Amino acid sequence: MSSILCFGEALIDFHAQPQGGAGQPPAFVPFAGGAPANVAVAAALLGARARFAGMLARDMFGDFLLKSLTDLGVGVDDVARTDDARTALAFVAHDDKGDRSFSFYRPPAADLLFRPEHFRKETFDDVAIFHVCSNSLTEGAIAQTTVEGMRRARAAGALVSFDMNLRPALWPKGHEQDAQLGRLWQALSEADVIKLSAEEFAVVHEGAGSDEAVLKRLWEGTARLLLITDGPAPMRWFTRAASGTIPGYSVDAVDTTAAGDAFVGGMLARLAAEGTTHADLDALVADEARLTALIRFAAACGAITATRKGSFTAIPNQAEVRAFMEKNA
Repeated sequence: MSSILCFGEALIDFHAQPQGGAGQPPAFVPFAGGAPANVAVAAALLGARARFAGMLARDMFGDFLLKSLTDLGVGVDDVARTDDARTALAFVAHDDKGDRSFSFYRPPAADLLFRPEHFRKETFDDVAIFHVCSNSLTEGAIAQTTVEGMRRARAAGALVSFDMNLRPALWPKGHEQDAQLGRLWQALSEADVIKLSAEEFAVVHEGAGSDEAVLKRLWEGTARLLLITDGPAPMRWFTRAASGTIPGYSVDAVDTTAAGDAFVGGMLARLAAEGTTHADLDALVADEARLTALIRFAAACGAITATRKGSFTAIPNQAEVRAFMEKNA
């Protein structure tokens, strides 16, 4: 069985908890998280063979992340460990709509120390889908490693997935916007399937201009499917030959931290379940009924996750998604 390999950061999300009373200090509870790690967990819970590749610190949080991944069925053969940096931390606050804001403690962090030589010789032998996000583009060496991984995966015949998941606070202060956009576009040009939020699509405009110019530049790369999410608003999809919108699900969100990652995990799990390969992705995106079913399934995964607190802990399994979709048909 071929696998979905998610590369990048795993970190600890400290989620703010309701204060116990007047004068009580705020409390934060640690949850295992990190965007590509969340995607791997989502894919595993949905029945796919999922693996995570990245560098974890040899500290208590690195041990916690490794155990959490393993307990949820994610393969960890491609996890490396280091004593040279600690685990990245993110403190997460929520507004009354469940939208989150982050305060990051990174760099330095272990996840930034993964290098091409840390990929095993056999890492890409059975990979059907390779997934990354922009959090491993924030420094030069890890950005080069990310792009190298995308290229190795494609050379091995895998689909390449990119969720921008842009976190401006993770980029070095004073980092030139042109340099940031350059790295983002380098990853965009290497991906077959791309997921952006509406805000991220606006950021990409800075490097290309109009919607039409952005799409033209994307199609000059390897991209064949672009998905744009916008919270509860309808999702937009684009292929080289067509475009459309699909309504999402209306839920009472309490925590959107891992919702986008669950969406991507659901999409990738569905692609893997259908046996979609790099060679026949064009056939899938040309079939609007199949494409709609794929996106609706992904949206259900994200919607359920937004109704729960946490990161790994908020992501649903396949039975929960099916039940949700039947109830909300």
